[in-house]
Amino acid sequence: MEQVVRPVKRSKLRLAVGRAAFSARRYWQWYFSGIAFARRRQADNLAHVHFSHRTPLLRALRNVDMRLQHNKVSSLAVAASCIDGVVLRPGEVFSFWRLVGRPRASRGFKPGLVLSNGSIGEGMGGGLCQMTNLIYWMTLHTPLTVSERWRHGFDVFPDDNRSQPFASGATCAYNYVDLQVSNSTPDTFQLRLWLDDSHLNGAWRASAEPLHRYEVFERDHAIRPEWWGGYSRHNSLWRRLTAVADGSERGEEFITENHAIMMYEPLLEGTRP
Repeated sequence: MEQVVRPVKRSKLRLAVGRAAFSARRYWQWYFSGIAFARRRQADNLAHVHFSHRTPLLRALRNVDMRLQHNKVSSLAVAASCIDGVVLRPGEVFSFWRLVGRPRASRGFKPGLVLSNGSIGEGMGGGLCQMTNLIYWMTLHTPLTVSERWRHGFDVFPDDNRSQPFASGATCAYNYVDLQVSNSTPDTFQLRLWLDDSHLNGAWRASAEPLHRYEVFERDHAIRPEWWGGYSRHNSLWRRLTAVADGSERGEEFITENHAIMMYEPLLEGTRP
């Protein structure tokens, strides 16, 4: 039997006012803060691949209409066309939503799966978090700095052949829940994103060879029963640095910690204890 999680109830007016305030603050950051946001794109690849990754476009999710999955693929293709090839020069900041823009049907975006206040529904451009998940994971394997990342507040689906640590992604919602990456290195980076028949593909390339390799791992993973009858899931993410030149370990760095409400019964669904 699945664990039912009650969504947090907030008034529509309060939600609307809050969204408007956060959205206005984001526009101010984009256009008046003085931050140099990456905008230039180029077709030619920078010489060196620092990290690449791919994720499947379609997943068989229980009780989820596959129409939303196929719609997500269409939206991912539009978003990729807005970002692919963007160059991140020293001192610049990559902003996912500043490059993608508002998801509208007139631009080719389609309704996809969205999660809001613990409830699963559909919304325009739903599913784009697959792209922010990919970019975030790739960035953790480079010397670039994640300057803004929002974690998923709910653990929606049971682990299914998980190859990455729990909560190693980044959620998004236009425009205030953004993913931003800063380049504080002396090198220029380039983000490539493309779709093939089965996967969303990405790579961070750079003008110089990588000095380190990064291994991302978790610590202190825990599933805890809560007083209200459900469960929560927790961990911390770290990365281990290894020098490319001689393979020597150069230490470990704390990345972030994660806390999420589980929307399924962990023991019955086979989630690791």
